[in-house]
Amino acid sequence: MRRVHWLLLVPLFAGSCTLPPETIPVQPLPQNGQADYASVVTRARLQAGTATEAFYLDKWPLLEDAAKALKDSAGLLAKSSDVPAKQKDKLAANAEELGKEADKLREAAKAQDVKRTNEILQRIHLKVRELRPEM
Repeated sequence: MRRVHWLLLVPLFAGSCTLPPETIPVQPLPQNGQADYASVVTRARLQAGTATEAFYLDKWPLLEDAAKALKDSAGLLAKSSDVPAKQKDKLAANAEELGKEADKLREAAKAQDVKRTNEILQRIHLKVRELRPEM
């Protein structure tokens, strides 16, 4: 009879031994201040995802850091190389808008304003999606 009880508990223990999801590391900014467009957009997408995850977990300082990194990426975006023809005309305006949204996100994170942070994150994700290179 004791064996049956232990066998019933095994699934409970097995299910509780899961690892947290693996995070994708964001590559550091290049030393010369210039990178190709696709890698900067990918970097911004990962940073937006990190910001969303921090927001979901109520890790406000991490959200502030992600917003600062996103602002840096927006600045690098304006100076990036290999910009697709479709993006060239509006690159400066889009990079500036992304940087402004990152600043707003940082302010909202400092204030721990849930509603405002959510609205800003939505706009950031849409802007990064709009910036994606041609497939």
